[in-house]
Amino acid sequence: MTETIEVDSQTYSSLEFAARMSGCTAGEVVARLVAQASMPPPTTVGAPERSDADVAVAVYADYEGHRTQGRYDPRTTRIDITSGPLSGRSFKTPTGAARAVVAHYKPGVNPNRNGWEFWRLDDETGRALAGVRLT
Repeated sequence: MTETIEVDSQTYSSLEFAARMSGCTAGEVVARLVAQASMPPPTTVGAPERSDADVAVAVYADYEGHRTQGRYDPRTTRIDITSGPLSGRSFKTPTGAARAVVAHYKPGVNPNRNGWEFWRLDDETGRALAGVRLT
């Protein structure tokens, strides 16, 4: 079922911009915002704290015929590499992790990459990591 909502032109322009940045539609941006707003707070008094495994997102990057898998922590933006020759290394940002992958497999090229687009969600969508970026 498709419903229509009305927004002012400035809000719609902002939605279109967010959609372009995250590689999805304006409707998907709205759906993601509604889903995030509907989520309960991460912890409440007396509730057990969530572990890193509860919040980490499985990601992968395919580069030069090699797949590198990792875990992205949206709270810290860290990526921990979990497979391949870089397994066990941790990077402060997706871009830092992307540069390390490029430098490892093709040391002669400039490793500058946008990590938010380089890393993909390891799920049925395979969307760019930018799609779940919180900041």
